[in-house]
Amino acid sequence: MSSEKTPREGSLEAPTRHPLEWTSPDFYDPASLDAELERVFEICHGCRRCVNLCQSFPTLFDLVDESSTMEVDGVAKADYMKVVDQCYLCDMCYMTKCPYVPPHEWNVDFPHLMLRAKAARFKREGASTRDRWLSDTDKVGRLATIPVIDITVNAFNGNPGFRHLLQSVAGVHEKAPVPQYHSRTMRRRLGAARASLTPSPVNGTTGKVALFATCYGNYNSPELGEDLFKVFLHNDIQIELVPSERCCGMPKLELGDLEAVAAAKAENIPILAQLVDQGYDLIAPVPSCVLMFKQELPLMFPDDAQVKKVQAAFFDPFEYLFLRHRGGALKTDFKQGLGDISYHVACHLRVQNIGLKTRDVLALVPDTQVHAQERCSGHDGTYAVKVETYEKAVKIGRPVARKVDELKADHFASDCPMAATHIAAIAESVERAEHPISLLRQAYGL
Repeated sequence: MSSEKTPREGSLEAPTRHPLEWTSPDFYDPASLDAELERVFEICHGCRRCVNLCQSFPTLFDLVDESSTMEVDGVAKADYMKVVDQCYLCDMCYMTKCPYVPPHEWNVDFPHLMLRAKAARFKREGASTRDRWLSDTDKVGRLATIPVIDITVNAFNGNPGFRHLLQSVAGVHEKAPVPQYHSRTMRRRLGAARASLTPSPVNGTTGKVALFATCYGNYNSPELGEDLFKVFLHNDIQIELVPSERCCGMPKLELGDLEAVAAAKAENIPILAQLVDQGYDLIAPVPSCVLMFKQELPLMFPDDAQVKKVQAAFFDPFEYLFLRHRGGALKTDFKQGLGDISYHVACHLRVQNIGLKTRDVLALVPDTQVHAQERCSGHDGTYAVKVETYEKAVKIGRPVARKVDELKADHFASDCPMAATHIAAIAESVERAEHPISLLRQAYGL
């Protein structure tokens, strides 16, 4: 019998990602795109391992099974976008399920194919006012955090009558949790914060960190910056805010507006690269923003030396703390245990391939048990607030919420504030979601 491996057997090699050829005319060519969608859909139809991940795969398989041929060739190409619209680029199919990702010869990258289809549609048709508004986090945040206006916005967002009107007019589901806005943003609270510490390089870290606030951290969860500062300074890590920034580009990436991603990159990367040259490591409080600099921008700009420099210096906050711990530099002078923590592992954290470092750091706290839930919340920033996908997002997130309800832990937390809020709204036992860095600050008694 031949020992040659057949394509159907998959690959045992580690997945690798090819650069996104978004500047090539072929990337947007309708015929080329449809041919690649049909090729990959045919492979997915024959495999069906990802049916339980998100709504893209059930949508595809229903289209196939209900077609005249019960094969992909029976699906109208006009219906391909029904599959694309259900993909929110969580990357979990690529990282945890698909046996045909590169270096396999079938070269299946389902998320980036969906991104290609989104980008082609955006170039051809643009986007709705609602989708442009939801993805323009910088502009919305600046307007909504003007003093007094923030109070008004928060009051309206909490008013059922206004939310019903907003659903009718703007397509934002009336039951979807929406974030609060704070006139005292993270930048206003911490902009002048400095600490006179002598950086101590440990285990691949410099001990000198610049915090990329992110739109959500700056406008919606400014307390995360305060918690990060307290925890990092307690561990003798010099920390300060990045001098200036704009949105990392993830919301525009999910929309398919790649030119807007490039514009954000053009503003952020030179500032971040200069900080790296000055000896800073980089962190951000939201996993999606970390992933943008670790993965998506390097794949969009594979030959940009500054992008590579920033990529190498970017860390998840708990990844950073755990590296310091492995080097013997993390303090364990905790003042109180945290009890049981039901911890949701965000998809954009899982695909960073760093392991469960948040769980590992929190587990250092005495009298603390961390119960990790490694399943998608279904939120994705905008997917869970749009009227056409809200119910699907709830369905995807319900298994996590059910597990949280079963555990009845002392705390429920996720590194992604948006995912945490979404799950908390579905769960019956959660009064409020927390962030792991806030729990760590509590354990230190800071």
